[in-house]
Amino acid sequence: MVDKIDLHTHTIASGHAYSTRSEMITAAANKGLEVYAITEHAPAMPGSCHSMYFMNYRALPRKQGNMTVLYGAELNILDFEGHVDLPESILKEMDLNLASIHTPCFTAGNREENTRAYINVMKNPYVNIIAHPDDARFQINYEELVKAAKEYRVILEVNNASLSPGSFRGDPREAYAEMLSLCIKYQVPVVMDSDAHIDTAVGNHEYAQKVLEKAEFPEKLLVNTHPEMLEHYINFYQKK
Repeated sequence: MVDKIDLHTHTIASGHAYSTRSEMITAAANKGLEVYAITEHAPAMPGSCHSMYFMNYRALPRKQGNMTVLYGAELNILDFEGHVDLPESILKEMDLNLASIHTPCFTAGNREENTRAYINVMKNPYVNIIAHPDDARFQINYEELVKAAKEYRVILEVNNASLSPGSFRGDPREAYAEMLSLCIKYQVPVVMDSDAHIDTAVGNHEYAQKVLEKAEFPEKLLVNTHPEMLEHYINFYQKK
């Protein structure tokens, strides 16, 4: 399986990661990635960036040799209505935006309520990827999630960090098996992401790849093998 992309990583700016921007970009280039993204945690995450940090992304170069470097945010879903912790004026300037549920920022509801939170955030035209929809603490209806991803043209993530041994999100393999089966049924693309918080983890999709292989997931729906698919889903390419 050719793997050319990693769209979910964090630097020391996120507050609980351990490598600099330059270290992460160098690691991505050494991995031979074609498209690499730094997606810092948005402000509601304790210890993360102020909104001013995201407003100055325009100062950063988008190329490292032949590799495209994107800058965005991992937004925190704040409630069942899908509100997030950066305003639209900033979101529309980001190269890409991930949205996810984190325990410091979201109080779990029932299965229907948690699902509604994901669906509502996907209605935001500047949200491109749903990150780690796999946490057993937040039960969701995967069929409704996948159908909404198709309707609102959002990519679903298979998160390598979630699948790593000792992950605090539990063992999401069964959840991913269900999600991937439905993605095949409805022809919804997914992306493998490292969720790296240190440079040695950049581009590492070892556990995610095993889950995809077990699901016999078609490469035509895997964004990592087809960077050109990003043109249809990611803000950066829509702004050109």
